[in-house]
Amino acid sequence: MAGESIQLERAQNLWSSFARKVEPLGRGAHLSVRPDFGFDGIGGLEGPKEEILTYACAATSREVYSRWGTFPPSGLLLTGRQGVGKSLLARALASHTQTPFVRVDVPRMVLDVVHASGKVGELISGWSQVLEEMPPLTVFFDELEFSQAHEIGARRSDLPIGPIMDFLLELVDRTIAPKDHLVIAATSHPDTLRHAFAAPGRFERVVEVTPAFPEDVIAALQIHAAAAEKRAERPLFESFDWGPVVSHDREASTGDWIRILHGVLRRKARCEAAGEEVTMVTSANLEAEVRRYKQAQLRIRYSEGGNYV
Repeated sequence: MAGESIQLERAQNLWSSFARKVEPLGRGAHLSVRPDFGFDGIGGLEGPKEEILTYACAATSREVYSRWGTFPPSGLLLTGRQGVGKSLLARALASHTQTPFVRVDVPRMVLDVVHASGKVGELISGWSQVLEEMPPLTVFFDELEFSQAHEIGARRSDLPIGPIMDFLLELVDRTIAPKDHLVIAATSHPDTLRHAFAAPGRFERVVEVTPAFPEDVIAALQIHAAAAEKRAERPLFESFDWGPVVSHDREASTGDWIRILHGVLRRKARCEAAGEEVTMVTSANLEAEVRRYKQAQLRIRYSEGGNYV
């Protein structure tokens, strides 16, 4: 245990030094040395979970691949709309394999790299060096198809797309090269992602993350409802059938439904703070919040969904 703590402390120190020296990458990439989010925190998604656990053998039981005359994929690419749980699957992989978790916010990194246009070679070199020195990691490239990401303004025509794609491909290659790291990426826009990212030796295994409706949404809501009750140390929800509630909106992502659930809980908290009489959460409360959510979505014309958190 002491040896593990020393290794994790070393990883943190190496990463902190890297983030200071190579700021454009350091600001867009974040390290969690002790990820603690498990697969049991994700509702449904049994197919994607199985794919992730199969890939996890590259860190936990690499010899199994050899016994079957094959080898682990160099990387996994998760595809699916925003808010379906792609980031959670990546975090759960890191927790399952007990590896520090590096999340690369690709849209943020792209903007920082563009602003540091003359230092691309130094950035790649610094990235390679720290990855070679670090213990085994799970590295997650979030929203690889940056050009359509809402974080930087979808369909930015002012960005040098070709050079940035070349930079990202080199970054991916340098990440996969050490062999000890698990490398995973996600995109909400697979139709416009450059095919080179899914080439052999890169993200050669593509996994579609599409929740089954309504089963997976209900499973996620029940997990988050139970977690809220655990934090509150008391029952918060009346007993009701989640199915009819969820059936009110097929377009909302799992992340949107979680936001709706917390919207109800926050409204209850506000009412209590105002001295009003407050009851447990009912299906009617959730249905009312769904109506508010739909109205808000119409006003801001935003249909990609929220984050599944």
